Amino acid sequence: ATSRLLVNYQEPYRSQILDYLFKPNFGASLHILKVEIGGDGQSTDGTEPSHMHYEDDENYFRGYEWWLMKEAKKRNPQIKLIGLPWTFPAWIGKGENWPYDYPDVTAYYIVSWILGAKQYHDLDIDYIGIWNERAFSSKYIKLLRYTLDKYGLPQVRIIASDRLWEPISFVLLLDSELHGVVDVIGAHYPGTKTVPNALLTKKKLWSSEDYSTFNDEVGAGCWARILNQNYVNGNMTSTIAWNLVASYYEELPFGRCGLMTAQEPWSGHYKVEAPIWITAHTTQFTQPGWSYLQVDGHLEGGGSFVALTDGLGNVTIIIETMTHNHSQCIRPPLPHFSVTTQRATFYLKGSFYMVQTLQVWHSRLRFESGNSSLFQQLHPVKVWNGSFSLDLNVDEVYTLTTLKTGQKCGFQEPPPPQPFPSNYKDDFNIRNPPFSEAPNFADQTGVFEYFINASDPGDHVFTLRQVVVQRPITWASDADQTISLIGNFQWVNMTVTCDIYIEKQHDGGVFIAGRVDNGGIYVRRTKGVFFWVFADGTYKVTGDLAEEEVLMKGLSGVRDNAWHTLTLNIQGTSASGLLNGYPLWENVTISKPSNGWAAIGTRSFEFAQFDNFHVE
Repeated sequence: ATSRLLVNYQEPYRSQILDYLFKPNFGASLHILKVEIGGDGQSTDGTEPSHMHYEDDENYFRGYEWWLMKEAKKRNPQIKLIGLPWTFPAWIGKGENWPYDYPDVTAYYIVSWILGAKQYHDLDIDYIGIWNERAFSSKYIKLLRYTLDKYGLPQVRIIASDRLWEPISFVLLLDSELHGVVDVIGAHYPGTKTVPNALLTKKKLWSSEDYSTFNDEVGAGCWARILNQNYVNGNMTSTIAWNLVASYYEELPFGRCGLMTAQEPWSGHYKVEAPIWITAHTTQFTQPGWSYLQVDGHLEGGGSFVALTDGLGNVTIIIETMTHNHSQCIRPPLPHFSVTTQRATFYLKGSFYMVQTLQVWHSRLRFESGNSSLFQQLHPVKVWNGSFSLDLNVDEVYTLTTLKTGQKCGFQEPPPPQPFPSNYKDDFNIRNPPFSEAPNFADQTGVFEYFINASDPGDHVFTLRQVVVQRPITWASDADQTISLIGNFQWVNMTVTCDIYIEKQHDGGVFIAGRVDNGGIYVRRTKGVFFWVFADGTYKVTGDLAEEEVLMKGLSGVRDNAWHTLTLNIQGTSASGLLNGYPLWENVTISKPSNGWAAIGTRSFEFAQFDNFHVE
């Protein structure tokens, strides 16, 4: 759920961000885009909607991944697309929190997503994963291959298991049928190493999720080091960064762990961070289908190099000399090593012996000592009798290549940063919304979608509705309540007003909240000031989402299937609440949290509607 805020950027800024990511020979020029197959559950920084909330439901226009894949393909038709589920809607497991009890159902669900991508968006999915960082089922993987072939998708390749090298490698060596259907072994955060069994399978080895590091210069150093060393030490021929672009509220888990930052759609501000230009050193001078040359890529003075060819006479050499303290990734821990300044000599033989000059691109990360230079073109290097030498400093990246197509492009500075508007309204009155979700709302459990209330001819035809009515097959610890966050985490004093409509009789309920302090994988422990009303005519004020810390309760007269207006006012250490404009409770003392987002949500996985949201 990391591209959530990207979609609401205004033009031209949104297109500029997409150009930095995907446009060939421009910025990061990415080769691969891996997206989540939304499953209605929490997947780290929020939930992404499923294309099938319920068994009899299909909709290939929810969320933002379809849009993102199309924007990537528009800029680079050759980009490879990967889909991987983190969570699944409840009906897949028929009540169990497990996707493999009915493997034919799960396979059909995943294949329908691939078919929908083609039918509704003309997107060809190249690779499909199993279940992110969770168990795999050999029976399911075989059935998935069978189902893909049955629906005319033999070209879609299977990657497994998006977790560790084992047990998948060992099982592939034991099970020849499984070996025949898995095309790629994908491991997460491998620390540039693989295992003997993985090599024995003779499969393509990928680091199918890596990086995940704060995108400052140390993050750039991490990325430079693993892009090379995943091959040099671990034979991995692809490295995929989580995440593409930091377009989620920064105080959610793993804030700013994207290749660039675009978390302010309300201002248009974004930042092209150093990892974008580190990426360019590899992506602008190689393509999927190029081959790594089998050289020992360790440099004598520390650091590494890789060499790749297109098989048509072109060669690209990428060198990195990242020091230990300037290239630590978030995980795994990095054993100590040393890098010194050195002179390195390279020998070009065979078909490369005829190469006379190489184009040179250079970056140097300077950290505290001054301004870094990122992805600068230097004078070409002359090759004499098949060799050339370079003086290498520490914390540098060099690309030497026969290709002359590299470019460092850019736009005018984007607008300066601004906090989230301190007075924000949304009446959800939009007949044909470009996206299924309202701007800036970040769902953390449940899914909140635009809804057309055909039965209400009055003021509430266009609303926002919570639509997940059974707990999904979870990946993280989703809350037992649903919740969507919005606003500025630094807010202290605020008034939140919203019209609410409880659909569930007897024990249904909804809330509005302020000073909400948590989300993402930590959503269960969320604290704040929560104003609840219930279908049985009671209300409650709590200091947490779990309803354990009750600050006040009483009768409200609220009922289900009727509209009511809730207002929550928080000033300093005191809070008060209004119902339909009249005071319902006041002078409730608030100790902590001292600040946080605004939020809306429901008591359980239940239908409910919201309208005329206003926070000030």
